[in-house]
Order: sequence, then structure tokens, then C-alpha cells
Amino acid sequence: MPQKIIKSSKQIVQEAFESVPKIDVNEAISLLESKKHQFVDLRDYEEVKEKGQIPNALLSSRGMMEFHLDPESPAHKSEFNQDKIFIFYCATGGRSALAAKVAIEMGLKTVLNLTGGFSSWKKAGGKTSNL
Repeated sequence: MPQKIIKSSKQIVQEAFESVPKIDVNEAISLLESKKHQFVDLRDYEEVKEKGQIPNALLSSRGMMEFHLDPESPAHKSEFNQDKIFIFYCATGGRSALAAKVAIEMGLKTVLNLTGGFSSWKKAGGKTSNL
């Protein structure tokens, strides 16, 4: 008997959008130089290499974020230990909303999802850098 999917990916992303605090791209752009904020890029390495990134963003692909966040994981990234506000982003906001929801569930206290993701950042004229 085939399995029946009871919740669509669209529904799951919508639930994440509704449960995770957001930040508007213009406000995020104004925080680029802030020492209290850390941008976190949830896109895959190849995507970042091809399209660029927000300068000084921490790279943590969606597939590895939980392991980068967990201090007991061999893949842990110590940047997640900082007392900062983390601004998660991906291409358009869906993957980063899902990641932010999980990060909050794991105990990361201050997480925001960049509305519209890297696409909205570029469209609004935000600075970018290449790997």
C-alpha cells in the first residue's frame, strides 16, 4: 500500500513562516555592520559560490544546520555559541524559516528569518560578496 503524505511542503513552510520571528530586508541591511547580529546563510555551498552571499555570513547549509548548532556534534560551529541575534536566510525564505524553527526548538533564543531571503536582499541593493 502506498504511503499517504498528510501535510504538504507548502503547509510546513507556511507553519514555519507563522511561528518564526521575521525581519524586513531594509531593516536587515541596516544591521550589516552590527556586532550584535550574525547573518546565517542556509543555502548549499554551490549556490552560495554561484550567487554570492551577505558579507561575513556564517555558512551553514540547511542539511547541516542542526549539526553545526549542536555543541556535542563533531561538526559544531562555535559561531553559534555567541550571544548574538541570528538572522537566517536562504534564496527566498522557505528553507531558512524551516531551519530557524528547528534552531529555536533546539534552544537558540534569538533567531529571525529574513523576509524574501537573499533574493530580496539583492533586489533591495544590499551588499554582497563572493566566496
